[in-house]
Amino acid sequence: MKMASQKDFFSGLMFTAVGIAFAVGATNFTVGSAARMGPGYFPLLLGIVLIILGVAITAQSFRSKAPDGDLIGKFAWRPLGFIIGANLAFGVLLVGVPALGIPAFGMIIAIYALVIIAGYARPNCSLKESIILATILAAGSYVAFVYALKLQFPVWPAFLTA
Repeated sequence: MKMASQKDFFSGLMFTAVGIAFAVGATNFTVGSAARMGPGYFPLLLGIVLIILGVAITAQSFRSKAPDGDLIGKFAWRPLGFIIGANLAFGVLLVGVPALGIPAFGMIIAIYALVIIAGYARPNCSLKESIILATILAAGSYVAFVYALKLQFPVWPAFLTA
């Protein structure tokens, strides 16, 4: 059997692998039943649905009628690096790393860092656009998490609020 779509084949494998991981991970918790769901119930069902979806997509990859074989293109390292780096910076700035002597800088600073770093994933990024987007996201996050939900976590760096 000849693979007709590389994209569908590898997408299906990814869905299947993630589904298996969710299903296996869910067995570490009490699953329960539909009437009395435990903490492992939803991850188990999600894993099963992902496995079914992955197998279906992988099987479809052999029947696809893509004219050029639907090949996978080159790997986009720049966006991958900046997006992962932005998320790591967000986590470090939000809560800090006491073992390395990095204090918590709070939600607002972490959001600005996240948006500005992630903005560089795009080739023609604009710092002005990133700052505007970060301001809107920071204000919305403050309203949603601090004001509306009353969550308790550092909003600003400790040295500014003390």
